[in-house]
Amino acid sequence: MFTSRIRAGTIAVLAAASLVLAACGADSDDSAGDGNTLRLWHYEGPNSAMGIAWAEAIKQFEASHPGVKVQFEAKGFEQIRQSANMILNSDQAPDIMEYNKGNASAGLLATQGLLTDLSEEAGKRGWDKIGPSLQTTSRYDDKGIMGDGNWYGVPNYAEYVMVYYNKDLFAKHKVQVPTTLAEFEAAMDAFVKAGVTPLSVGGAEYPAQQILYELALTKADRSFVDSFQLYKGKVDFKGPEFTHAATTFADWVKKGYIAENSAGIKAEDMGVAFTQGKFPMVISGSWWYGRFVAEAKFQWGTFLFPGNTLHPGSGGNLWVVPKNAKNKSLAYDFIDITMKPEIQNLLGNSGGVPVLADPAAITDAKSKELIDNFSKVSSTDGLAFYPDWPAPGYYDVLVAGVQHLINGTKSPEAVLDEIAKPYDDNLASLGK
Repeated sequence: MFTSRIRAGTIAVLAAASLVLAACGADSDDSAGDGNTLRLWHYEGPNSAMGIAWAEAIKQFEASHPGVKVQFEAKGFEQIRQSANMILNSDQAPDIMEYNKGNASAGLLATQGLLTDLSEEAGKRGWDKIGPSLQTTSRYDDKGIMGDGNWYGVPNYAEYVMVYYNKDLFAKHKVQVPTTLAEFEAAMDAFVKAGVTPLSVGGAEYPAQQILYELALTKADRSFVDSFQLYKGKVDFKGPEFTHAATTFADWVKKGYIAENSAGIKAEDMGVAFTQGKFPMVISGSWWYGRFVAEAKFQWGTFLFPGNTLHPGSGGNLWVVPKNAKNKSLAYDFIDITMKPEIQNLLGNSGGVPVLADPAAITDAKSKELIDNFSKVSSTDGLAFYPDWPAPGYYDVLVAGVQHLINGTKSPEAVLDEIAKPYDDNLASLGK
């Protein structure tokens, strides 16, 4: 049984390890497949750390499986999120795909019978050697709640949310890197006074709701996270955590920290605007790191959200094998390759956070900075997962909520009512 307190410090992010690589073999579930093609979907950009690592994994897979070709299809995060139920419930399902973790995502698909139970493979192939905190998002019970039950996915990297900042703009406007929330707001005030909007924000997708969650975490402790994410207690949406988050977020819009047009900005456009030097900061995840290394033409760095001991983050997205996959044994072999130290080292040196890398093999200075910051979070039990995980459809609820705060179409109190109802309804449906 998993304890309700997620002990993130036990994640062996950089521990040298070897997985048991199983030889290719027949799979009784593969009878409908031709055995010559592995259909793979993922939504990592080609310049991202994961995109670079998975491209190399594809090469190694084809080299070790003569006559087998990988049919890779790049999908968008939103595309997979919105169509997964329909596609996976058909004969068009891929053999392996990347999917978002958490109760409302992988947990929901597991309860709908759309994912293959990987428990036996996890034991045979050594996937269960990853740290307990990473296993939290791999395993789901019969109600789709993470942390216990069968294996339905394998995370192959870790991730967390941080503040990226443009060092050139900070120097130009004589702004210091903040270490407290008050200093953070003072820094943003300095930019506003200079006619510069401090934050690049994507309100049409996930980024803005992660800012809202960061603000809630300024008033939160581990028991709040366990209650909100794992249903270990009751959550008061009018309590200090979410009240502070909603009122402060709305205040940031009024003060000009967040642009009023950001409600319609997508995550991709948010990230590109930062790389173009249009904004001094962006609050988002480690999944951008490799792209910023490749695309930003200025000096930049990162810092953890000032003053917080808890941060959005977890094991990375999951490799899942659809129940209707036609070549499951090939899918299992591909997962093995992505977990090899060689691929994990490449991921780490390309700007990602590996889960099974050799510390001595991480030689890139920027990558060491990224991984060191993650170690600070994980070693203090600081991973707080993501705000959209607790309930099916909650992602869209939170997107709408932050858009109301940006547009000023609803008060913070009304937005809290709006996000509380589906959360409470979901608990009622689970008998909580």
